[in-house]
Amino acid sequence: MADKKSPAAGWPIIQGDYHTGDANSPVAVITMGSHLDETAICAAGAALAGSCKTENLGIEKVVANIISNPNIRFVLLCGTEVKGHLTGQSWVAMHENGVEGGKIVGSKGAIPFLENLTAEHIKRFQEQIELVNIMETEDLGQISAKIAELTARDPGAFGADPIVVQISDDEGGSEEAVAGEEEPLTGEMALITSRIKAIQMMVTDIGYRNRFASGVYGGKVEGVMIGLILSLLVFGALVGVQVI
Repeated sequence: MADKKSPAAGWPIIQGDYHTGDANSPVAVITMGSHLDETAICAAGAALAGSCKTENLGIEKVVANIISNPNIRFVLLCGTEVKGHLTGQSWVAMHENGVEGGKIVGSKGAIPFLENLTAEHIKRFQEQIELVNIMETEDLGQISAKIAELTARDPGAFGADPIVVQISDDEGGSEEAVAGEEEPLTGEMALITSRIKAIQMMVTDIGYRNRFASGVYGGKVEGVMIGLILSLLVFGALVGVQVI
């Protein structure tokens, strides 16, 4: 039998509208925008089963519950893609490419910004988890068969202790759902939010550039003044020598 470890105390550490099964199971199931029979999925052998509708806070909460349980070694993506957010594609992009500047590299979602996960958390997820993608599949028979296949491949618990992540929700500090019922934005609002984020990043970048330019300009002025003073001193010295 594969070696197992104890998850973090109180696992799952982030509560929400999802179902849990055997904490020793190596498989977590994310049903994206679909609401499937999560109880049946857990009965088929999953440690955790639920939807994930957003490519920011939703992903953060799932990751938090997974890396706090070293026994989970596979994340099975199934169900339908979430329009606008493209949460499934964002999962694949994060696992393959990681995050730079808080943004999932290669994500095509509207707001793929992870504010509560550090580089350490992302790296741990990438190393601990094999992502298995059967997106657009809603058939419970196929999902159960894939869970059984992955369980048979169980490599045992990841060789490191659980990591506990504190997730803060900007809309009041709620720590409610991994793969749960966070309400996704409409496509239009997601696009607006994405553009606001992009503008904020551009404004920050312009501020850095202005500071740099000011420093360069200040340095040039200081250099000119020093050169002028040295020239006057040299000129004065030469005049003094000629007079003598």
